[in-house]
Amino acid sequence: MDIKTIAPDLSVSSQITAQDVGIAASQGFRSVIINRPNGESADQPDRTEIEGAARRHGMEVSYVPVVSGKVTDADVEAFDKALHELPAPALAYCRTGTRSATLWALSQAGHLSTDAILKTASGAGYDLSGLRARLDARDKAADGEIGPVKSHDVVIIGGGAAGISTAASILKRRKGVDIAIVEPRTEHYYQPGWTLVGGGVFKREQTERPMVKLMPKGVQWIRSACAGFDPERNQVILEDGERIGYKTLVVAPGLKLNWDGVEGLIDTLGKNGVTSNYLFDMAPYTWELVQAMKGGRALFTQPPMPIKCAGAPQKAMYLACDAWSRKGVLKDIDVEFHNAGGVIFGVKEYVPALMKYVDKYGIDLCFSETLVAVDGEKKTAFFDVKDADGNVTRQAREFDMMHVCPPQTSLEFVANSPLANEAGWVDVSGETLQHTQYGNVFGLGDAGSTPNAKTAAAVRKQAPVAAHNVLCVLDGKAPNAIYNGYGSCPLTVERGKIVLAEFAYGGKLDPTVPQWMLNGTKATRAGWFLKEKMLPSIYFDMMLRGSETLAKPKLLPHRPASHEAKQAVDFKDPSSKAA
Repeated sequence: MDIKTIAPDLSVSSQITAQDVGIAASQGFRSVIINRPNGESADQPDRTEIEGAARRHGMEVSYVPVVSGKVTDADVEAFDKALHELPAPALAYCRTGTRSATLWALSQAGHLSTDAILKTASGAGYDLSGLRARLDARDKAADGEIGPVKSHDVVIIGGGAAGISTAASILKRRKGVDIAIVEPRTEHYYQPGWTLVGGGVFKREQTERPMVKLMPKGVQWIRSACAGFDPERNQVILEDGERIGYKTLVVAPGLKLNWDGVEGLIDTLGKNGVTSNYLFDMAPYTWELVQAMKGGRALFTQPPMPIKCAGAPQKAMYLACDAWSRKGVLKDIDVEFHNAGGVIFGVKEYVPALMKYVDKYGIDLCFSETLVAVDGEKKTAFFDVKDADGNVTRQAREFDMMHVCPPQTSLEFVANSPLANEAGWVDVSGETLQHTQYGNVFGLGDAGSTPNAKTAAAVRKQAPVAAHNVLCVLDGKAPNAIYNGYGSCPLTVERGKIVLAEFAYGGKLDPTVPQWMLNGTKATRAGWFLKEKMLPSIYFDMMLRGSETLAKPKLLPHRPASHEAKQAVDFKDPSSKAA
């Protein structure tokens, strides 16, 4: 039990036991607020044990269960009611204490300033900065400052591949739909091209376009960042506190590259031989290092899943090895691939082709090894290495060059919202892309919870599904377009050849064209031609323009079973339901 005082009448804690209740009573606590839903994990004490122990010690109890990452306004009101009705001081708990601290923070909006709330929470060890926009909004609402909210048929969060493609697909189907895209960036990047920049094939300028030139005609571009969601009111909250209403919402802001997740990485990135193709500004440095390398040790790293384009870390490695082989220096370079996972690729049919190149280049595969720290000046990387029994040891490796794939997480404003699942991703159906609780909300791309590879190719198939289903909801109908989990990873095993991995849910092979035309399980020149010459044009000139060539969604011929989401509103006929 780790009790942390938040206010004179409230302390919060991680999961407690019946024995802990007695300790809390001896410390003067007079009531317990249970914020962790019963049965959330197998090792969790049943709430009846806690309630029984509390009553034996003369304490009162309130059960206010909150699903992790989904703190609703109703939850806040229930918590505030319990806090005022129970005898003080109260001890609230959940799995870590964060949900309890969040409930307190939101309950104080309108009474305390946002800065004061966040400072108090921080003093107790809880970083709730991701709640700032929501706290500000609740504060304004308490003061009666929220006036009429401008609303749109469709609000899309994110102007990346997923957001723009979805908007374009909607307008291809139905002209005149009122769509707003919330996106703060002024430049749009073709991120799959950065592998080729790092391999000396593309110039980085080839991967960049002005955002204004890619926004679909008729879409309102809101040049701001999203800071939060209020799905109970059908509103999104912008970083300045402004609210935008919606009939349907599409959440596609991408994910966060967590450079801070590796100690010392930010301080050395772009120097000391440390690079990453995951950054527009850094990919040219990769090629610079490859060209300069004549001997020594080169490390390539891959963090725990999920990450965007899971093949990208080894793509960088293969292209580097190919360049060194062509220069005749590969024999003098020790190449190591440090992968937090246990396999080189998750779909077994593609592994033999990849292993041929691993053997050809003499790559040392180091599985179950996670990069945790870098000392750039000493050119030393530190890995947590897990053995077969689950034991972890810290090991150091010196390097002359290191390509890093950073750990990746959901964006804070998504993870801290009612739309997120326990892992922080937008909680959607893997088939319809509809939110599991809010029927007029959809999520796709890197931000979604769907268990597919996070690639631009996946978005190419997801966007038409989302577009069709959004219009279904606007019409008061059940979504019936289905996404099968398609993803693709063009693995650049050498300059001029690619293993074109295409697969759906469950690792099922899902090739776009017949095998006799392009056998993706082997390294082919046709795959390279597709990657270098065709895919950039397909991306900019087709996918972002709403073309669905080879990407038309599968439609069910019947109404699907009732969705577990709250009914979406038929905005023309309130009596209709959308599952």
